[in-house]
Order: sequence, then C-alpha cells, then structure tokens
Amino acid sequence: MNTILDLLGAVIIGGLVFLMISNLNTYSSSTKFSSDSELRLQQNAKTLAEILENDLRKIGYKNSGTSILTATPKKISFLSDIDSTGIVDNVTLTVSDSTKLPNTPNPHDIIYYRIVNNDTLNGSSYGLTSLKFSYQNIYGYPTTNIDSIKYVKAEIWLQSPEKIDSTYAKTYWEVTINPRNI
Repeated sequence: MNTILDLLGAVIIGGLVFLMISNLNTYSSSTKFSSDSELRLQQNAKTLAEILENDLRKIGYKNSGTSILTATPKKISFLSDIDSTGIVDNVTLTVSDSTKLPNTPNPHDIIYYRIVNNDTLNGSSYGLTSLKFSYQNIYGYPTTNIDSIKYVKAEIWLQSPEKIDSTYAKTYWEVTINPRNI
C-alpha cells in the first residue's frame, strides 16, 4: 500500500514539475514575441522618422521662389532638389487611408506616400497608423498661411503589425524642422 502511495505522490509531483516547466516555456515564448515585436516597432519608427526628417529638411533646397505648395495636416507638397541632381523636384508627402491595406493583421495601418514628380515611391507601411503635419510662423505660432511657414512639425503614430496580449503595441514620434531654405 505504501508503494502505491509513493508512486501516486511521485506522479503528482512529477506532473506539477512538468506543468511548471510547460508554463515557464509558454511565458518565455510570449515574452520573446512581445520583445521582438516592440523592438521591430521601434526600428520601424526610427526608419520612418529618418526618411521623413530628411525630406522635410530639404524643403526649398536649390529653389529660388516659393517652396511650399500645399500645407495641410495630412499632406505637404514642396519644391526641392530632393535627390541632388541639380533639377528642382515637386515632392509630396502624404498617407493613404486604412482601406489601402486590407490584408494586414492590423486594421489601422496606412501607407506613407513619397511622391517625387508624380512618381509614387511607397514602401511598406512600417506600422504607421497616423501622420499629422502642423505649421508654425517665425515666432512659433501655428499658421495656415503658406508664405509665413518657417517650421514644419511632423507627428507619427505607429502600431505593431500583430496584437500583443490582445492589444497593439504603440509608439509615437514627433519633430519640428526649420528648413533652412524657406
């Protein structure tokens, strides 16, 4: 009888140890996925921020007249020798709506469009969910008058492509640029 009780106790203890190891493995996998997804989100934010910041700094580069053509919260068009070829280009930075990416896991992501001389150069969405431009005059006050714009502020919101624990990881980035050539 004691042998049966010893065997039964050993099976119960072994089962508990097995469950603890199984839970540890599940937790470890979940944490790794979460960390990887958040790291990828941070890298995407940095990449998109560098692209956007580089383009905004070049507003008016090698252009002698009015450089900003359109300035709305979702779109900015300007003249610049964006690719340093000696030819002034018409550049538009804007985004799509979320219906342009219907087959992605995140229903909120949108595409960033960089249009140079009517040639659309768009890549992946980078997890972008919102892009907003705002404009300020020389004193830092908001303005909608194209001729008085001296600062361009860009705000981007990104979300992870997949849900992490039933929510999307989020990150935010903003920068205010004073293009030298306007």
